[in-house]
Amino acid sequence: MAHQPHIVENAEEIALLASPARIEIMDTLEALGGGVTVAELATALGRPADGLYYHLRQLADGGLIEEEIADTVRRYRTRTRPGKRLSLRYTPGKNANARAVRSVAASMARVAERDFARALADADTVAEGPLRELWAARGKGWVGAEDLAEINRLLKRLMDLLLAPRTPDKAKLVALSWVLAPLDPKPARRAPKPRAKRRG
Repeated sequence: MAHQPHIVENAEEIALLASPARIEIMDTLEALGGGVTVAELATALGRPADGLYYHLRQLADGGLIEEEIADTVRRYRTRTRPGKRLSLRYTPGKNANARAVRSVAASMARVAERDFARALADADTVAEGPLRELWAARGKGWVGAEDLAEINRLLKRLMDLLLAPRTPDKAKLVALSWVLAPLDPKPARRAPKPRAKRRG
């Protein structure tokens, strides 16, 4: 089957990704590209293969990945073109889509926390300099339309770099997570009124 851009907006399909294990499976399938066996996927994830079958079945039944069987060997691939990734379409508001997307975002945060903790515990992790590979930060600031467009351009460029095909000189596997969200600025609190002095 030909790979197509895959945008998911159905709440039930999105909810399939509200699991850290399935998020990691999808990310890894996209990073590996092509069809991979459960054994290859298990090696890349550092997980036992037996624990992946249930999640792969759920993702395949939900139409998020494809399962191919040739010569009794099962291979799995994403339904997106190489170099692209599955995207969720958000419908902000109080609805099933928004609830499902929020659950996926929470699972992504859990995966990111685990990735960070694992790397921080490894004394060989590079934590400064131009080849830094571990970084947690939060920024908050005021932007205009041009700034927001530039932020989106840079984030897309980061994803393009991560989704480029693997080559012999690309030996480091990394994960990048972020949240871009508008904030509701709160009005400055009024200074308390001075108390009247007591007479007496």
